[in-house]
Amino acid sequence: MRSGMTRRAALVAAGLAATARPGVAQEGARYPSRPVRLVVPFPPGGSTDAVVRMLAPPLADGLGQPVLVENRPGAGGGLGLAAVAQAPADGHTLGIGAAGGLAANKSLYPKLPYDPVRDFAPLSLIAHIPFVLVAHPGAPASTLADLLAQARRAPKEVAVAHGGNGTAMHLSIQLLGQLGAVGLSEIAYKGTGPATLDVMGGQVPYAMLDLPSALQAIRSGKLRPLAVTGRRRLSDLPDVPTAEEAGVKGYESTGWFGLVAPARTPPAVLERVQSQLQAVLADPKVQASARAVGVELEGSTPAEFGRFIGSEIDKWGQVIKVSGTRLE
Repeated sequence: MRSGMTRRAALVAAGLAATARPGVAQEGARYPSRPVRLVVPFPPGGSTDAVVRMLAPPLADGLGQPVLVENRPGAGGGLGLAAVAQAPADGHTLGIGAAGGLAANKSLYPKLPYDPVRDFAPLSLIAHIPFVLVAHPGAPASTLADLLAQARRAPKEVAVAHGGNGTAMHLSIQLLGQLGAVGLSEIAYKGTGPATLDVMGGQVPYAMLDLPSALQAIRSGKLRPLAVTGRRRLSDLPDVPTAEEAGVKGYESTGWFGLVAPARTPPAVLERVQSQLQAVLADPKVQASARAVGVELEGSTPAEFGRFIGSEIDKWGQVIKVSGTRLE
């Protein structure tokens, strides 16, 4: 697995190096010459969209041009990323890539219209987003152990909602089923907002949600948290166990997203964007705004982000192989 990740990281580095040519320093100095389009591959109102809209104004200030957020949801983040891959490689179109579009889609879709390694220049990780398994207050299970026991008694009859096929929340349910040795019925929604509303309303008993979407409803008692999906408990939900603490050995899953550009974007342009983004991510005011909605910002170098994408392709590819899931 590590050798595969290393090959992918080498491809990323080679792609970045291949863009070098005379005159790119001048291109970087002139960039950007017009507004920058930032494609978010999720619907408006979700946690990723909310954080990106926090980052866009200070990023625009640093670049000296407006940064226009454009939502292009669908296919687990794939529709938006396809648009970025096909855009001119001049830095005026950038994209947000997450676990679904940059990692899982490679194994989920037999005819993916882009290659997550060859077609993008990774710029930086932006954030990790914790997930939480929640229940409607009237649902039968009050703990994760209860839910798993219920699923063993009635395989494929325990319905768990998520924000869309191919998303990290969808795959987190599959991983839970595999490590918990149970069959779960996955209910796909077009975004975490509709999934959250339906579990709050009792139309579906359980859901895998990102923390920012669920936190307010948990605090108000409209949702019951069963477990968080990371390795550690969350400061926002200190009494909620991790899935591993609740008995699912080896379970770990968190959402993440980062910034990419079309492959062959000039290195000087990539450096300008990356340096401005790191300055924004390091701003204490921006960090506080993100923490207020349950998101921890986390920047990286392009090489680190490329290696991380490679490791996620391997991880979720194995989960998808075991599940047998394929999407058209």
